[in-house]
Amino acid sequence: MPTVTRTFTVEPAPATVIDYLKDFSHAEEWDPGTESCTRQDAGPVQVGSTFHNVSKIAGVTTELTYRLEELTPSLVKFRGENDSAETTDTITVTPSGTGSEIHYEAVIEAKGTAGKLAEPVMKLLFERIGTKTEKQMTEVLNRLTPGPASPA
Repeated sequence: MPTVTRTFTVEPAPATVIDYLKDFSHAEEWDPGTESCTRQDAGPVQVGSTFHNVSKIAGVTTELTYRLEELTPSLVKFRGENDSAETTDTITVTPSGTGSEIHYEAVIEAKGTAGKLAEPVMKLLFERIGTKTEKQMTEVLNRLTPGPASPA
């Protein structure tokens, strides 16, 4: 099963990062494969919240239902599933100077024989996507940091 990990730093503090990332509908902004991601339930985002994600990877559109599995002041964990795959995205956020260090891990598990045979190719593909995800997530999170106060 392909696993992709990235560790990088961003300017916002961990609380700001976690608050933003716990809402998986924001994946439209930071995940290069996500075309749309819609919350399926209502109320505050919490463990159990679900999201319908439509992604396009290597020209193939796929839909997954993601569930927020864990949420702590330093961790957000989502599990996505459809008929052909399961994915677990775990994002750990720790203080780093005045900002945050992010450790992002995506584990993709194909279902069925054909999916299992394709895993070596999937690993290469998801490594490239992981690099793009790191870049986009860094840019999006850094925009959450308030700029300098404007003069009065």
